[in-house]
Amino acid sequence: MEKKNPVEEARRYVDNAKKLLVENGELDTETHLYGDRKYVRMAGDTLWKGVLHLLDAVFHVRSDRRTRVHIEDYQEAIGRRDGKLAKLVHTGYDTMHLYMGYDGVLDKDTCDAGFRLANDIIDRCAKLI
Repeated sequence: MEKKNPVEEARRYVDNAKKLLVENGELDTETHLYGDRKYVRMAGDTLWKGVLHLLDAVFHVRSDRRTRVHIEDYQEAIGRRDGKLAKLVHTGYDTMHLYMGYDGVLDKDTCDAGFRLANDIIDRCAKLI
C-alpha cells in the first residue's frame, strides 16, 4: 500500500470533520449553537486524530514507546523543537479533544477555533517536514 503524505492526510481528516458538521450538525443561526453533541464530538475526535497522525509522522513519538502515548509525550517532543507549535498543540488538545470531543460543546465559535487550530498545527508541521 502506498504511503500518503502526512500533511495531505491530516488535511483530509479536517475536511472529513468539516463535512460531518456541515451535513449533520444542524446549526441554529440565531443562537450559533449546533443541535446535536454527537456530531460535534465526532468532528472534534476526527480533527484531533488528524493532528495526531501528523504529529506522529513529524516527531515519531510512537516509535519510541512500547506503551500508550500520552499528550505529555507529544508536548515534550514538540517543545524541544518548536515552542510555538507546542502552544498550539496544547490549546488544540483542549479545544479539539476535550471541549469538542469529550464535552461536545455546541458553540460554533469553539468549533471554529478547533478547525483553525487544526489548520494552524498542520501548517506549522508542514514547515518542519
